[in-house]
Amino acid sequence: MLDGLIVGFVAESDAKLVVSALRAAKVSGSNGVSSHLEIAHIPLSCCGYGGAFPGLYLFSTSSRMMRPVIQQQSRITENIGSLEQAFMSIRCPDGRQKPTCIAEHAHEEIGPGTILSVVASLTPWSDFNQSPRNMYQCQMAKQTMGMPLHSFCYRPDTKIYRLHTPQRPVAMTGQYDRYQMDNYPLGTNAVVAVLAHTGYDMEDAMIVNKGAMERGLGHATLYKTETVTLVAGSDENFGQCNMIQQKLGSPIAFTEKHPFDPDIDADGAPRPGSMKQAGSILCSVVDRSTGRVRLHKIKGSDHVIIDRVSISSGKSSKGQTETKMSVTVRCDRNPIIGDKFSSRHGQKGVLSFLCPEEDLPYIEKSGSRPDILINPHAFPSRMTIGMLLESMASKAGALDGRFIDASPFQAANDEAHIISPTREYGEMLRKHGYNYSGSETMVNGLTGERFDVDIFVGLVYYQRLRHMVSDKFQVRSLGPNNPLTQQPIKGRKAGGGIRFGEMERDALIAHGSSYLIHDRLHACSDRHVTSLCTYCGSLLAPGANIQMAAAHQVHASGAGNGQGNLHSFDDIFPGKVSCRVCNTGTGVHNVALPFVFKYLAAELAAMNIRIGLKVGDERV
Repeated sequence: MLDGLIVGFVAESDAKLVVSALRAAKVSGSNGVSSHLEIAHIPLSCCGYGGAFPGLYLFSTSSRMMRPVIQQQSRITENIGSLEQAFMSIRCPDGRQKPTCIAEHAHEEIGPGTILSVVASLTPWSDFNQSPRNMYQCQMAKQTMGMPLHSFCYRPDTKIYRLHTPQRPVAMTGQYDRYQMDNYPLGTNAVVAVLAHTGYDMEDAMIVNKGAMERGLGHATLYKTETVTLVAGSDENFGQCNMIQQKLGSPIAFTEKHPFDPDIDADGAPRPGSMKQAGSILCSVVDRSTGRVRLHKIKGSDHVIIDRVSISSGKSSKGQTETKMSVTVRCDRNPIIGDKFSSRHGQKGVLSFLCPEEDLPYIEKSGSRPDILINPHAFPSRMTIGMLLESMASKAGALDGRFIDASPFQAANDEAHIISPTREYGEMLRKHGYNYSGSETMVNGLTGERFDVDIFVGLVYYQRLRHMVSDKFQVRSLGPNNPLTQQPIKGRKAGGGIRFGEMERDALIAHGSSYLIHDRLHACSDRHVTSLCTYCGSLLAPGANIQMAAAHQVHASGAGNGQGNLHSFDDIFPGKVSCRVCNTGTGVHNVALPFVFKYLAAELAAMNIRIGLKVGDERV
């Protein structure tokens, strides 16, 4: 079958010979056979397992994914497709002279690194790491700030990050330059000391040198784009309030809802380069017929700078002509406590303390201070030996003035002549007068005392990830409540709180923290003071009996608040609340309870279920 069309038949016994002849002509270019022809032979032995129908399938169309392998006999590179490789026997070199499998291999991989993806092939010495850590790095490499693109002045991305001082890693794989990663670097080289210091580095937290941060370590910018859309045919247009005032001839009052912003130009767009506070005006839309102003404000809590403004026009998906104003703002996101960092080995951590430079431990030999302190407990269970090798090799490469080849599976290419990385770079460190294992004698910056043990210090390529505490923190003292239950609403954007659920309540009950439970579930939630009849125990029966005639007399006489305005019923009948069931007010008292309980009593009353409460010091 050629490109989906049946062109002939071949016997099963001759199929292998036909495939061999086609592959020979494919790599030699003879008989007009294209070098991109896909030859997929599905033998009859596979028909009992389901899947594709047995046959010989040839594909020559464009836009097919292919990859190179080496033919075992001719040692010529051949491009194979996704279908044919599933039915081929391809050997992966492992450094041994004899194949590890008794099956015959017609092809061989170009190198052992072909099993790795683009992202995975950038991890140095990934063959020294535990496999889950390499998978973590494949995910976190996509979350780095780095340099994602070079067309910032043309891209209206909704949200994008940019690292100010990216660097080329000292230790890198052979695929780094092949993929031209220097044009899109991911992180920064940092001096890292493996040291348990002050307790701020527990549980994957990391201490960062405040001086290094102030010199630019991890500084980044966040770009956000807000788009306002106007449909053609409406009376709305981008513009400033005073311009519409001149056209309509009617004055417009600038109030808190419609403030005057000098940074908004006549076209309703903000001035590029102007600084905006959180909640200030982003752009102005006015209605030419009514003169009403619709203001769009900046979202979030950051102080931003207007980076650029663009206005475009086009057809929408519904066929309507639309005019869009895209305003791109930028804000600085320098490292603060709570921001996330990661090495290239899946060792992620959170910045827990910006330590003053003079308080950090320093190397006795050189006086230099590390940029980052990480806890040694991060290594034993995770077994990221590649990070220790990178630290040691990058240190040796920086001293020797050269970049280090940290490609994985180097022993598989030439096992006979390979040298252990620890031995190779340990000798290089010793040649420059440093410890063979990469350790240094350090002095406590707070006490001036020398540490009893040597500290492992080296260079590690660290990535700053886009998970920042500025985008995730949620705090609330006062804010909007649910009108039905009077409890705080949920949602960070809406200014809501964090749910204190049943499991959290159970934890406090187990601790015996009764006052804390009362504070969380009552005082800080939906505390409500209501009237309760101690005779019948009803929450719903007590109420104020107000006579309309008396109310009119009070309103006419100017009683209440002294100005003739009726503000509250307490001004008319102070303390005249009685129970409508008992017809007396002597047993009515004010009690504080959750408002949702009163709401529950009302819901049950609608179903003829009455709730009665017993008030007193006696225990039931």
